[in-house]
Amino acid sequence: MARIEPVPPEAMDDETRAALAEVQDRRSEMTRLLATLAHRPAMMQTLAAHIAAVFETGTVEQRLKEMLAVRVSQINDCGY
Repeated sequence: MARIEPVPPEAMDDETRAALAEVQDRRSEMTRLLATLAHRPAMMQTLAAHIAAVFETGTVEQRLKEMLAVRVSQINDCGY
C-alpha cells in the first residue's frame, strides 16, 4: 500500500495532466510514480522530462535501457 496516494487525473491542472498523458503513452509503467509526484506539479513535470531524456536520447539502444531498468528493479526487489 502506498503511503502517498497518486493524484487522480481529474484533480490535476491541465499542464500536469498533459505531461502525465504524454509519459503514459510512452512509458506506462511510470504512470503511478508520476501521478504521485503530481502533488508537486513542477517536480512531476521535471521528472517526466528527465525520463524522456534518459530513455529517448543518447547512443545506447532503447531496448538495452529497458533491460537495465528491469534488472535494476529485480536487484532491488522492486516491481517494474
